[in-house]
Amino acid sequence: MNQHAPTQVIAVTGGKGGVGKTNIAVNLSVALSRLGRSVLLFDADLGLANVDLILGLQSSWNISHVLSGERNLHEVVVEGPAGIRVVPASSGLARMARLGELELAGLVREFSQLEDSSDVLVVDTGAGLDPSVLMFCAASEEVVVVVCDEPASIADAYSLIKVLNQTRAVEKFQVIANMVEGDAAGRRLFAKLCSVTDRFLDARLHYLGAIPLDPYLRKAVQRRVPVSLAYPRAPASLAFTQLAESLSRRPQPTMETGGIKFFLERIVASPVSPV
Repeated sequence: MNQHAPTQVIAVTGGKGGVGKTNIAVNLSVALSRLGRSVLLFDADLGLANVDLILGLQSSWNISHVLSGERNLHEVVVEGPAGIRVVPASSGLARMARLGELELAGLVREFSQLEDSSDVLVVDTGAGLDPSVLMFCAASEEVVVVVCDEPASIADAYSLIKVLNQTRAVEKFQVIANMVEGDAAGRRLFAKLCSVTDRFLDARLHYLGAIPLDPYLRKAVQRRVPVSLAYPRAPASLAFTQLAESLSRRPQPTMETGGIKFFLERIVASPVSPV
């Protein structure tokens, strides 16, 4: 790809924990990289990070050391599998989930150095309605909501979409149905979610695809290797390839509206107070 084209920023989020959001962010990053995209994966679950655990990465430094001034962003980026690069977050530090405006401004300055180094920035957000989740989602061109076929997951996904739509003016959402029996089941789940959002919200939902229930996915997690690499012909791996292809066909950002620069400007402009 043209190295001067704006970076496509994709936020992967979920209304609740346990829906497989981080696994999807990791494997989607790998699948995009295998399509020839240069991918930077940012673990933005700032208090409960686990991207590095899923990938089996060892890193002495993470985003908390950038915020403290001990390291710059280039120094904490680690090489992951399939050529992806990872910005690891800290795990178990409560203050990381409650960043102030000055700390966010420092993070913005660091990320501004990466504008020309990646085709895609995948942001693995936290779950729920935490202010940092809303901020990262509102700043991204593509908001991917992960939902499972459970009443709590559907209700929480609706709540997240509602808050982003009504308080952050996010109008477009991509939906991934996770841990379903197949594409037909995924479309039925998507229809359930749309039946609520279409009635009450001014939001447009797009069905991006489904990740099937797959025992190989659990095996890959236990091996700490993305399923796309550990078992490339597994049903989940093929599904991730299809998702990556679908995202690659989405309209790409323009120099006037997209890229890391505008992602960062929207972060700075976003309110960080609790909902």
